[in-house]
Amino acid sequence: MAQPHKPDTDTNTILRNQLITLLQKSEAHQSLDAAIKNLPAELRGVKPENLPYSIWQLIDHIRLVQWDILEFSRNADYQSPPWPEGYWTKQVQPPDNSAWQQALDQIQQDRDAFIALLADPEWDLFQPFAHGDGQNLLREALLIADHTAYHVGEIIIIRRLLNAWPR
Repeated sequence: MAQPHKPDTDTNTILRNQLITLLQKSEAHQSLDAAIKNLPAELRGVKPENLPYSIWQLIDHIRLVQWDILEFSRNADYQSPPWPEGYWTKQVQPPDNSAWQQALDQIQQDRDAFIALLADPEWDLFQPFAHGDGQNLLREALLIADHTAYHVGEIIIIRRLLNAWPR
């Protein structure tokens, strides 16, 4: 049975903590780290028949979108790349292992930077950004989580199609 809401509970802090947990952990689905764990390097750039993207293209897309959301949230002067070409690499495979690792590192660093915004009580979760058209920090946090989870599912499907997902 659910506990009744206590009037002295800081709902804002609870929500912030829940959002941070949502971005840091996988509770109802696989994490990005789990989706790419032990992925053979030679499969990063394989695009299965009838699918539009390789795992590399999905990783780079996750990186670009999360960076875009972070910059939009914290920088009123930021201009998003053109859609869709600014959000999808045409390279089917990473140029090298370094590019792969740099993309993964940036995903983690940008996630940490966004989490820092969520953890800072000076950032209002609900106040629309003055430079947007109704977006706020809460919406952007949910967008990162939702968008990443969607594409993590696609990565897992590609791995299954390539017989490269652990049973």
